[in-house]
Order: sequence, then C-alpha cells, then structure tokens
Amino acid sequence: MNELLDWVLDTVQAVDPVARTLLAGLGIMLETSVLVGLVVPGDTIVLVASTAVDGVGEYLALTFAVIAGALIGESIGFALGRWFGPHIQRSRVGQRIGQENWAKAQRYLDRRGGPAVFISRFLPVLHSLIPLTVGMSTMRYRRFMAWTVPACVIWSFSYVTVGWLAAGSYRELSRELHWAGYLFVAVIAAFLLVVWGVKKLIVRSEAKHMAVVLDAPARDEDDLLDAVGSVPAGVDPDDEGPDAEASDPSNRDRNR
Repeated sequence: MNELLDWVLDTVQAVDPVARTLLAGLGIMLETSVLVGLVVPGDTIVLVASTAVDGVGEYLALTFAVIAGALIGESIGFALGRWFGPHIQRSRVGQRIGQENWAKAQRYLDRRGGPAVFISRFLPVLHSLIPLTVGMSTMRYRRFMAWTVPACVIWSFSYVTVGWLAAGSYRELSRELHWAGYLFVAVIAAFLLVVWGVKKLIVRSEAKHMAVVLDAPARDEDDLLDAVGSVPAGVDPDDEGPDAEASDPSNRDRNR
C-alpha cells in the first residue's frame, strides 16, 4: 500500500506547483459553472492537488486559487442566467437536467433567498443550478456574492486542509509504519463520509423548502360570510318574516 501511495503522491507532486494550482482553480471553476459542474469532479481535483502541497506558502496559494476559481464559476453562472437563462433552460442540455431540478432550484431560491445561495454550495446538482437561477431572478449580483463568498471560503479551506494534512501525516508516518497507507486512505474516506453525511442532513432539513406545496381547499372570509348569511331552501329571500312585518309601522297603522 505504501509503495502505491508513494507513487501516486510523487506523481502529483512532480507537477509544477504553479500549474497544479492553476489546474485546481480551473477545475473548481468548471465544477461551479452552470451545467459543466454536473460532470466535472472539482472536489476530487482539489483534494488530489492538495496532497502535493509543500509548505504554508503553497497551501495558501492553492486555497486562494480554489476560492477565486469557485467565485469566477459562480459569477459565470449568474451572468449566463441573467442573459441567457430561459434559452439554456429550454436547450437540449437544459432538458436533460430535468424540469423537476430546475423547478426545485427555483422553489428553493424563492422560499429561502440568500441562505439558499449559501447552502446550495454544499449540495449536489443545486450548486450548479442556483447561480443560473439567481441570474434569472431579481436578486442583485452584490447580494448574491455576499452569500456565496463565505460558502466558497469554507468549502475551499475544508478540502485543501484535509488533503494537505492527510498527505503530510502519511509522509511522516510511512517512514516508520508499513500500514501508514491504510491510515491515509482511512482519513480521506472518513472525510468523504462526513461530507456525504452532512450533505444528506442538509438535504433532509431543507427538503421542505424545495418540495411542491399543494394548495388545500380553504374557505376565505367572504365564503364564510356567504355560508352564514345564506337563505335556507324553500324560503323566499324577499320574505322578511312575521317579525319584520310586525315591526313595520305601516302595518300597525292599517290595523288601527
């Protein structure tokens, strides 16, 4: 196991640090861009690139490159939604995504607003559709960025930090422990499992904001008043009854 991991990590580290950093930024930009993010595994690219980080300088450079790439991708999605949103939605690629996914993104944005932008960064499918959906809405770009920047920062630091620490710890332990490779794999697997579990919890907690709400038949105030003031069947609505007749002064005058 150690020999295999050494070969993989050395291969990644052999790539020029500048090129590796730019590729990670490009990967996450594509991953967060509309539609393209559904097929480009940006999180995997970032995680692999982070295993080759050597020192705090490369760590910060990679992290900020990933943040910049994510924000550029989100901005591209917003701009495409603002200018070409309906056309993309009706296109062949848009149809393959499914009308239900588009409708889910729209409902989620309508009901949650800014928090939907933040939370969607950690959700599958929606992280690519929400920027375009926001572009088609009335939300301003400044407000969109105010919600997406913190999400991109948290996401980027999480992935780069885990990959860097896991690979660094492995290199230290592999000199003394022949099973250090299994420990490295376990750490990465545990992180991915935690990410998967958190996504599941978020989806479950936010499902009510994405679901279709069926309008239940209800009677408004006018209907209730009509029901209370309705005239029973068989009764003449112009007939005011004996009490009204007795209270009429003209009838009392005739009786005299």
